[in-house]
Amino acid sequence: MPDETSRHDRWSSGSAYEPYVGRWSRLVAHEFVGWLDVSSKARWLDVGCGTAALTRTILALSDPTAVLGVDQSAGFVAFSASQVGHPDAAFVTGDAAALPVADSACDVAVSGLVLNFVPEPSRMVAGMARVTREGGRVALYVWDYGGEMQMMRHFWDNAVELYPAARDLDEGSRFSVCELDRLEALFEGAGLAAVQTKAIDIATPFRDFDDYWSPFLGGTGAAPGYVASLTEERRAALSERLRARLPVDSDGGISLIARALAVRGTR
Repeated sequence: MPDETSRHDRWSSGSAYEPYVGRWSRLVAHEFVGWLDVSSKARWLDVGCGTAALTRTILALSDPTAVLGVDQSAGFVAFSASQVGHPDAAFVTGDAAALPVADSACDVAVSGLVLNFVPEPSRMVAGMARVTREGGRVALYVWDYGGEMQMMRHFWDNAVELYPAARDLDEGSRFSVCELDRLEALFEGAGLAAVQTKAIDIATPFRDFDDYWSPFLGGTGAAPGYVASLTEERRAALSERLRARLPVDSDGGISLIARALAVRGTR
């Protein structure tokens, strides 16, 4: 049974997730893959591949021999397979904490925006280390939910002011693992060597308020799942509060940033 804080988290629709977070994840993935500096012809594993933002970046930048994407959501796997269509990429359903991959089968095991949604993050990292060959690379990134993932911070800060019960659902409060020192400790605890961390900032410009707000209505993700649980009246009140409080540029656009926290280590 899901606990009270996770019952609004919904992960089923790739097409709804893409405008919410997928479009921003691709920008982070570009910086992340470059930071890993992996040689060509490597075998990659993308854990919790989602809409394949990271998989597509690996294919575009790293000339891999193969990339296997694993995700627990059959909907995401189907979406990724339909969108990527690359001969060196494959997608399967599977649990991030019990990967359906043989020991030492990969040169690089990576994950984007997944770790904090896994009940036991240490098991996921240990599993990523297990499937990576000796000398291979293990790495991942998560959002800085409590700090500079600004689109979500504005959302939750205003939601909590309106509806205090939302505090327990706020990703900044829920996901204490999303801090650089905790990520470093997690990787070292899994026996990984030469552990390094990095903050990656990207611009997240929105054309107008509707471009910001409409992805929260898609129902896929933690905050959109919470929005879907609200009555129409409460949803409208939150929308109007955000409209009044978000920083708006002279042209009507909304210029925010999103910070991701990345960690890498050697098997």
